[in-house]
Amino acid sequence: MPGISPNRRHFLVAAGAAVVAPVLGRGQGQSPTGAGDLPLGMASYTFRKFSREQALAMTSRLGLKRIAFKSMHLPLETGEEEIKAVAAKVREQGLELYGCGVVYMKSEAEVRQAFDYARAAGMKIIIGVPNHELLDLVEAKVKEYDIRLAVHNHGPGDKLYPTPESVLEKVGHRDRRLGLCMDVGHTQRSGIDPSQAARKAAERLFDVHIKDVSKPTAEGTTVEIGRGMIDIPGLLRTLKKIKYSGTLALEYEKDEDDPLAGAAESIGYLRGTLAALGLKAT
Repeated sequence: MPGISPNRRHFLVAAGAAVVAPVLGRGQGQSPTGAGDLPLGMASYTFRKFSREQALAMTSRLGLKRIAFKSMHLPLETGEEEIKAVAAKVREQGLELYGCGVVYMKSEAEVRQAFDYARAAGMKIIIGVPNHELLDLVEAKVKEYDIRLAVHNHGPGDKLYPTPESVLEKVGHRDRRLGLCMDVGHTQRSGIDPSQAARKAAERLFDVHIKDVSKPTAEGTTVEIGRGMIDIPGLLRTLKKIKYSGTLALEYEKDEDDPLAGAAESIGYLRGTLAALGLKAT
């Protein structure tokens, strides 16, 4: 297929198979291949130039049911009662405020603030970047609050956690509620296949920031999912195989002043690919 990226070619082949398979199976005792769910969600950083109300409205327009707040949509310094009130309003809109992040933790006070914030909001997970010397305190808070913390990798040039492997080296021996939020784009920009990284992380993979990039190098930039060079169908197959149970949260960093069209295209691509793989996008 001249002019079609490998990523899109993989999807078109898979989609064609998904259309043909049910037809071939009719009358022969075959059943659909549905084998589980992969929840889609939104990292609110996608809508960083917009208000909280606008971010929630656009997330709902995309048909998503889960959102993780970045601090511009609910500042970390917000009082406990206001946090609870905001979380209640999110639920009233039919959305699950499942987590927050990315939250940087450079001091003991910031660690405590993050966990208090997450508890007040009823969040299940913190997507964070704690300084290495704070990991003992982070682990203690994970045990105290029973809130998971997923360390986010930030790619080439990052000194703390550039790759998924660098995260696992620091938390892999700690409490089982400490794990990884794999940023798919930064992983690929580091020259690492996201599918391979997901397999290595396995049960420590708690959250995924899913995106596509223009190049598999440090110079790669975010593009609409399906237009870049990441093997998204392969990654989704891997997540299915390892029985990933976290959220696939879209973090669309392109077009910050007008992100909805690109976000919609990306979510549409993910839904189509998941359907072709016999998975339900919840």
